[in-house]
Amino acid sequence: MNHCQSNKKRMRFLGLVLALTAMLLCACGAAGESPEPAPAAAAETPGGSELRRAVIGADLTEEQIKQVYGLFGFPRGEVPELRLTSEEEHEAMRGHVDEAVLGTKTISSVYLELLPAGSGYDVRLVNITWCTPEMVTSALETIGIQDARVVIAAPFSVSGTGAVAGIYKAYEDMAGQNLDEGAKDAGTQEMTVTGELAEEIGAKDSAGIISELKSMLNETPNMTDEEIRETIRDIAARHKVRLTDAQVEQLLDLSRTLEKLDPDALKKRVESVRETIEKVEETKDQVVGFTDSIKQLISTLEEFMNRINSLVGGGQETPAG
Repeated sequence: MNHCQSNKKRMRFLGLVLALTAMLLCACGAAGESPEPAPAAAAETPGGSELRRAVIGADLTEEQIKQVYGLFGFPRGEVPELRLTSEEEHEAMRGHVDEAVLGTKTISSVYLELLPAGSGYDVRLVNITWCTPEMVTSALETIGIQDARVVIAAPFSVSGTGAVAGIYKAYEDMAGQNLDEGAKDAGTQEMTVTGELAEEIGAKDSAGIISELKSMLNETPNMTDEEIRETIRDIAARHKVRLTDAQVEQLLDLSRTLEKLDPDALKKRVESVRETIEKVEETKDQVVGFTDSIKQLISTLEEFMNRINSLVGGGQETPAG
């Protein structure tokens, strides 16, 4: 009788092992269908030094500079290094950001790498509180910098207002010529307006509203100010956001600034960035789904081990005490 019971336990154990094997195979299959990995860090796929620049805040200490390069992902000396002073930061942001916000020291630093055509944007921020990846990407498309990897970092939390000036300086040094002043001013204004709106309505909606506004710049030159105001309110309503009159005026002024640029070229860049953002959001959803599957598998494994313990223990009671 005991021999028969032992055989039954072995059969049940074998069944559980087969079930576990099937679950592991399914999990491996799901992993094989998982989304493409996130863009590599700067140090993993470096281009030639002629396509890469590091712009370091002039007020950092040597130890802090070392920390920043650690955040960039490569050692100091691997790419040409430039310095960004507080005066240069103030010059780039003057008229767009309050002097009190800019402060008297430049801490935030920038790594810029130009990527092959069609690569899109890869933007990463570390210890930066004022701007978001969406804001940086939107400004890049406005000033005409396409297909780029950008890391904006600081050794501790700072606003990051020097980021725009750092990007301009890095690109102009690589290109050997200055960016269009009108585009630079428009990019700075856009980043500022996006940032101020983001504080009130959130970064996603702020960037989304401005992106939609930019996509219709071939129409706005033929529209009156009031027609543009009404359009801005309609765009905000689609985002389920209510803007104040002052915010509407900010966006109207930005629209008039942006329409002085090449509207067709800008529209193409906006559409390209939208596709990139949509892919990133889709990847995030897939990763969340795969993570949930793994959590479920772990829970099932725990249950499996409990059942094995029960079988091996033969149902013996544990003494009290």
